[in-house]
Amino acid sequence: MADLTLTSVKKAYGNLNILHGIDLDIKSGEFIVFVGPSGCGKSTLLRTIAGLEEITGGTLEIAGEKVNDVPPSKRGIAMVFQSYALYPHMTVYDNMAFSMRIGRENKTEIDRRVRQAAEILQLTKYLERLPKALSGGQRQRVAIGRAIVRNPKVFLFDEPLSNLDAALRVATRIEIAKLKESMPETTMIYVTHDQVEAMTLANRIVVLKDGRIEQVGSPMELYRHPGNLFVAQFIGSPAMNILPATIEKTGQPTIVSHVGGHNVSVPVATPADAAGTKVSFGVRPEDLNIATGKDFLFEGVVDYIEQLGEVQMAYIQVGRVTEPLVAKLPGNAEIQRGGVLRLTADPGDLHIFDADGRSFARDRLAAKAA
Repeated sequence: MADLTLTSVKKAYGNLNILHGIDLDIKSGEFIVFVGPSGCGKSTLLRTIAGLEEITGGTLEIAGEKVNDVPPSKRGIAMVFQSYALYPHMTVYDNMAFSMRIGRENKTEIDRRVRQAAEILQLTKYLERLPKALSGGQRQRVAIGRAIVRNPKVFLFDEPLSNLDAALRVATRIEIAKLKESMPETTMIYVTHDQVEAMTLANRIVVLKDGRIEQVGSPMELYRHPGNLFVAQFIGSPAMNILPATIEKTGQPTIVSHVGGHNVSVPVATPADAAGTKVSFGVRPEDLNIATGKDFLFEGVVDYIEQLGEVQMAYIQVGRVTEPLVAKLPGNAEIQRGGVLRLTADPGDLHIFDADGRSFARDRLAAKAA
């Protein structure tokens, strides 16, 4: 449908700067998810794209046309909000048809597009019902259908599932994924604070913090190769374990010693002058395994266990750190609270971050060292 290009986009309210120069290219047909903690600017960024917030610096282009001063109704965008905002006295059909009737579309065309959208969203049998006779998930589908019938260049979703309970969130998330599959050429931008939605829906994720982009990449790229400490701990649940460490030997691989008292080889390249520097050493809870031999990465006392059935979360006190190490282990693993547990991990699943929180990226640094 349309490419979007954001160049140094800024948003300020008086002296309060919200967005600090956003640069982003979104290709036609992509499903992009903006994710980040509350107050990071993700909804503000979405609203500037929609034209609901004035851009105070930089440019926004849609399909090659600068649209900074173009009103929302002329941008070829449809937006689905957190609130369904359906007209309670109108049927599902009339809610979906309303914007086209206001635009004086042909009745035959209105009927065709409403019924086509209803079929995509499995709403055909509900077209004559009022919103009060629908579940929360069905109401949200009507709101999505209302956007589909407008045949926009770009779909914008502002936390559309946050008002639903857990089961409905999962069901509606699957429906949104199927909707995207049925509309492969349509560009979609989705805002959420829920990383599960981001990981399962996105072609690419844009991680935001304090009005700035921290990293852009595919879900697995961000999961496996986080660019910095913030992304490493934001993407993934439970969050990545981070421990203080020291570089003992530079080069490729790098040897670090961590608070558990062990030296470990990490397959990244570090410059010669990094020897002796303090770094952060990271490993994801799901990448830890119980050590069966004499070689192990961590040893500590099990402080607490969360038994979740298929898996269990073990909280282990390692060295002199305030936060326990978290290990995501099989539910049938025999571990006891108060017992000593030894853990290991594949070297390829280990991460090192410098004093500024930047990741020592394997491919880039290994290429420089070669």
